[in-house]
Parts: sequence; structure tokens; C-alpha cells
Amino acid sequence: MTQTATAPPTFLERLTGRRHAVRTSKDVVVLHGVTKRYPNGRVALRDVDLVVPEGDFVFLVGPSGAGKSTLMRLLIRDELASKGHVVVDGNDLSHLRRSDVPRIRRKIGVVFQDFKLLPRKTVRENVAFALEVTGTKRALVGPAVDRVLALVGLTGQANQLPNQLSGGEQQRTAIARALVHDPRLIIADEPTGNLDPVISWELIQLLLRINELGVTILMATHDAEVVTALRKRVVALEDGRVIRDETGATYHQAD
Repeated sequence: MTQTATAPPTFLERLTGRRHAVRTSKDVVVLHGVTKRYPNGRVALRDVDLVVPEGDFVFLVGPSGAGKSTLMRLLIRDELASKGHVVVDGNDLSHLRRSDVPRIRRKIGVVFQDFKLLPRKTVRENVAFALEVTGTKRALVGPAVDRVLALVGLTGQANQLPNQLSGGEQQRTAIARALVHDPRLIIADEPTGNLDPVISWELIQLLLRINELGVTILMATHDAEVVTALRKRVVALEDGRVIRDETGATYHQAD
């Protein structure tokens, strides 16, 4: 009798405890020989090779203009590489049909430094909107929103507007929104950049918890204290090139 392979549990399944977490060896992100040249001639990335396995937590560091933002825009297919291959969850983005782009973007949650919340929607409505725009059935939206709000500690603030929240609570809302569609990858672009040190550490602890639940995290940051304290994998960019890729690494002064 042929045995049917069981698919790995989703983030929401791990969160609710309906199945045990299963780590696989699948790579979530693969960049091979990636160069990005803009029409004005500026080269933002040069022959970048990068592999991020499922469940990894990677700090992306480097000075302003090093290519971090360009790399992240390539991963969400806001832009296309000039040369090379950008592969997300087994999909080569350069060969992706336009109609398939929303499907790939649902596998990626993005957290920005400036939150990007809708000011006239409540916390619950901001998070629910991420599902509603993708056509999720209404009966599934409420339970999914409740789960992620509980995870980020915002159940009590669900009916508040963004301007009624602290900066840390706004960023937690943004993280909940990024998580609600069950992504394979979270891209966090300077998520603690507008927060004080104590709140920053609380946010980092939340991201670590999410990572423990199996979500791969790629976080761009200039926060030397956080990078050095956590000793995670560090990928450093300079002038569009990867100059360092170390596990258990610290923040270098040159970063």
C-alpha cells in the first residue's frame, strides 16, 4: 500500500497546536548570480548568491545604499533582477506570470519601519483587510484575526484606531497583519527603527517566537546591540555585494 506524504503544518496550525511543527530542508529563498541595474546605470546588487532555508532567522545588515532594500523588493517582486535568478518557495520570480504574483506575495509577510497602517480602520480591521483583499471567505477571517491578535498581545486593543496605540502596539498590529495570511517568510525592514530600546526588545522577542513557530524571518537592521546579542545568521551587504555570511555572528563596526 502506497503511503501518502503529509504536508508540513502551516503557521496557523502550529499556532493552534492542531499539529506538531515539522522542519523540512526546503529553501524558502534562493538568489543565484543576482544583479540589479537601474535604468540610470546605478548597480544596486552585484552577483549576489544567497540561500535561506526554511525556519532560518537572518539579519541583513550594511550601510545605507548597500542594496538591502533592493534585495527585499526583488523578493516581493516589486522589481525584477537584471541578471540571475530569484526563487521564493520554489518559484522563479523572473518567470512568474503576472496573474501568479498575488499568490506568491501571500507567502510573504512584510513589516515596515513606519507601520503603514490604515488610519481609519481599527486594529482588527487592519489585520482583516489583508485577508479580505485576497478573497478569503468571510467565515475564516474572524478566527484567523483572533489567533494572530492573541499571539501579538493585542486582543484588548482590537477595536482601537492606530492613533490610539503606542508605537510598539502599532508595530505589533503590522506584524499581525503580516502573519494573518499564513506566510512562509516574514521580511522585516528596520522594524524597530522608530521604537525605543525597551519596546524594540519586546518586538524582537515576538519575532523570535514567530520564528520558533516555523516562519522564516529576514530582518534588515542597523541595530548593532540586537544583532550582537542574538548571535543569529548575519548577511552583510556592501556596494551591492555579499561581503559576509556568518552563523552565530555579531554586528561589525563596518556594517
